[in-house]
Amino acid sequence: MSLALLFPGQGAQQPLMLRNLPTSAAVIETIDESGWKIDDLDTAAALQSTVSVQVALLVAGVACARALTAEYGLAPRFVAGHSVGAFAAAVAAGVLTLTEALAAVELRGRLMEQACAERDWGMAAVSGLPTRAAAEVARQAGTDSEPLWVANVNSATQTVLSGTASALHAGATAAERAGALNYERLDVAVASHCPLQDETAHSMAAHLATLPRRQPTARYLTNTRGRATTSADTVLDDLAQSVARPVQWYDATRLMGELGVTCAVESAPGHVLSRLLASNTPSIAAIPLEHNGFATTAERARRILRTDQS
Repeated sequence: MSLALLFPGQGAQQPLMLRNLPTSAAVIETIDESGWKIDDLDTAAALQSTVSVQVALLVAGVACARALTAEYGLAPRFVAGHSVGAFAAAVAAGVLTLTEALAAVELRGRLMEQACAERDWGMAAVSGLPTRAAAEVARQAGTDSEPLWVANVNSATQTVLSGTASALHAGATAAERAGALNYERLDVAVASHCPLQDETAHSMAAHLATLPRRQPTARYLTNTRGRATTSADTVLDDLAQSVARPVQWYDATRLMGELGVTCAVESAPGHVLSRLLASNTPSIAAIPLEHNGFATTAERARRILRTDQS
């Protein structure tokens, strides 16, 4: 029976999310180590920048993981990060240092902004449709000049689309016509996990190729295939390529149950990954750190893991 740590991606950000992290020496040390001022990361103004959002999520994820492991003795056997959250997962698994991850995420955010600089792009979540039907919504609403792509497969009935603002607007009509329960624009100013970011992926691969290869200390769930790996090369390839390919979160969370994960703790901020996990794999107890704090989260996780072992 084993523990997984989950790290949210862009869209989970919220103002003051670093200031509102539970009190912990590890949290303070991680923020200091990052070299960033909090005011440059988690104010409402700062969060208008894709770079600041992604760096803030990385710092929050690493800080939470360090506190849980160093101060509360929770050592994960699995780590999984959604989109940019994968960089925090890679740090938690020892594949990247925080310094390396910060440099990579800053580069990633800058390149993503540049890829979207000439037009208005974004993302939207379609709920209540199977993946194939959501993909058909993207096909119907998108055109060569106003593209719309499947970006995330989050569950059996939730898919995220990336595209131009015009295509996303047309997608709302197509989704309603197809019987979707909800269609919601996300708080994301770029289009990610789609061909628009091919050059970003190429540049990320070149950057990550210069880093040392370190054996992961936990099994890492990939974004691009939803599979588990203990290969540093596979982790780094996933970090590079996932920006231009759909996130297979549904497959990853289903696999966790098959591999024996019984408890998963979601790093702050947010609780969306816990909700998705409860839907995708009900056998896994999902605990969002944001709602529980470190001590309560650790006690709940230990109790679940002890019960599973008895």
